[in-house]
Amino acid sequence: MTPKKTTASYGSWKSPIQAKLLVAQSVRLLEPRLVDGKSYWIESRPQEKGRNMVVELDPHGQQRDLLGDNFNARSQCHEYGGASYTVAAGQLYFVNASDQRIYQQDLNGDRCVPLSPKEEFRYSDIIVDHQRQRLICVREDHRLKNNGTATEERNEIIALPLDGSHDCEVLVSGADFYSNPCLSPDGKSLSWLCWHHPNMPWDASEVYLAQFDSLGQCQLNQLIAGGNKESIFQPQFGPDGHLYFVSDRSQWWNLYRHNIDSGQQQALLEMPAEFATPQWVFGMSCYAFLDAQHIICCYSQSGVWKLGQLNTDDLSWYAIELEYDNISMIQAEAGQALFFAANSQIQNQLVRWHIGEQQIIAKSSSNDIDSRYLSQPQTQTFNTSDKEVAHGFYYPPQNPDYVAPAGETPPLIVMCHGGPTGAAETALNLKIQFWTSRGFAVFDINYRGSVGYGRPYRDSLKPHWGVKDVDDVCAGADFLVGQGLADRNKLAIKGGSAGGYTVLAALTFRATFAAGASHYGIGDLETLARDTHKFESRYLDFMVGPYPQQKALYQQRSPINYSEQLNCPVIFFQGLEDKVVPPNQAEAMVEILKSKGLPVAYVPFANEGHGFRGAEAIVQALEGELYFYSRVFGFELADKIPAIQIENMESN
Repeated sequence: MTPKKTTASYGSWKSPIQAKLLVAQSVRLLEPRLVDGKSYWIESRPQEKGRNMVVELDPHGQQRDLLGDNFNARSQCHEYGGASYTVAAGQLYFVNASDQRIYQQDLNGDRCVPLSPKEEFRYSDIIVDHQRQRLICVREDHRLKNNGTATEERNEIIALPLDGSHDCEVLVSGADFYSNPCLSPDGKSLSWLCWHHPNMPWDASEVYLAQFDSLGQCQLNQLIAGGNKESIFQPQFGPDGHLYFVSDRSQWWNLYRHNIDSGQQQALLEMPAEFATPQWVFGMSCYAFLDAQHIICCYSQSGVWKLGQLNTDDLSWYAIELEYDNISMIQAEAGQALFFAANSQIQNQLVRWHIGEQQIIAKSSSNDIDSRYLSQPQTQTFNTSDKEVAHGFYYPPQNPDYVAPAGETPPLIVMCHGGPTGAAETALNLKIQFWTSRGFAVFDINYRGSVGYGRPYRDSLKPHWGVKDVDDVCAGADFLVGQGLADRNKLAIKGGSAGGYTVLAALTFRATFAAGASHYGIGDLETLARDTHKFESRYLDFMVGPYPQQKALYQQRSPINYSEQLNCPVIFFQGLEDKVVPPNQAEAMVEILKSKGLPVAYVPFANEGHGFRGAEAIVQALEGELYFYSRVFGFELADKIPAIQIENMESN
């Protein structure tokens, strides 16, 4: 007999998907490695205030944590970090979060010593040069900026000896940014990726090849590919000694090979798919060598990630059918692959794959969610206001215990991904299911400028950030209202970082939404252009225009300058240690809304930066936003959650 459903308004449904479920028995999985038959990865643990632990799993199924109590493997290079450790010959090399020094730890003992000097350096992308007994890595030098003799940090590729002498040598310098140093199989050559202001790596980047001289220095540096509006991703030597990389020269990020002997380049696979992703962090990987003739790849089409295998001899290709539609960070060794995988009902997990079989070796959450409470994403393509198209994933309300009153349509939360060069994906996200299981609809939009749809779509936001993305989130909400899938009077919008800017711009310059939530979002583009860190300091040259030459345009698109047009409730969440979007952005907007008498809430977190890692902040942000919407939209909460202070609420 089918249980009778309770009739209750959308938003007031009781759900088993609690905010604490996002952090209880949950971790964030990062940086997989496959070395000598052992699997390694990082677990970012909210219960330990976001501490990053390196974990090892041996072929016999024995798992252990590798770091001592006082260590936390996290690079702050480019602020976003990534590629914070490597394993080779029984040794772990990692960047420690608190001092940003590189440490060497013997995996068979307790020996852990610093290899890098105690200076104002940050490191990432560590590789081991066994022939010369040294590490090669990217170094970000903060000394000149901090003592006032330079306007920004200096980035280089350096060599660091393993003898503990701290005697670093600069191998490559001169570009604004570096990543992906890699050694040829014979150890005689070094390749790397670099790019220059004002480009981001997905705008234009370059791959170089150099030979080592007898002293281990780079010579005969040769530009292999890139520049001139060509983006290169993940240069890597193959077992055959040739250099492989991903390029978007065809308007799609596809695989290429550079023959070291002849200098000729060959497209290995040309198809309308993306074999790369925006390089926001170090160490991103979309392909790896299973053996001398086979590459395993993940690739994206229309926002969905798939897996495939390529024969490098005859260039034959076949898709690998798995249950996942979100695959990333591929590593491979001796016919086996390691990667992260998820789908709309499975949270991110670490999978070890071999032809015909797969093994789940780590999960981001040990919580089992009843699938009846999970909303399934529906792919939507809709017309924009200027007769183009945009894309997104619609999640309808889903809870087997409830039904809404006849004729009622659900409140809608439009989600704006960060970047803005980024993408919404279909992997199970409990932060979405938290809302849909309570009776909200969610529209996760891939506005123009998102990746996964080819370079023209990715570039279509230039120089229209704050215009086209705003048009698209509004058009998306209107589209769903027109389909009878959302309540016109209960439209909310939320986003973090760059997505937070789209939120504030939409609330200021449009009248589509009735409420908004800005998570470490941007209100003043001028402040961002002046104050942000080096990696993104020229990002807006393309997204808006050069600053200060286009100062008037920055002012025109900054919500903070048009606060008189902002006439709906907003809640702000902000890490007080945020170096990417400083807290003064949120605080200035809050004061303006207070002075106007509009309902506004401000929730700061003293020990959080750009993005919340600690369990307390993650829970408080989600519950605080739910409480805020309950007051604004006037529905009863099914759960007892802590109230937050909302200024001017009683008078509205």
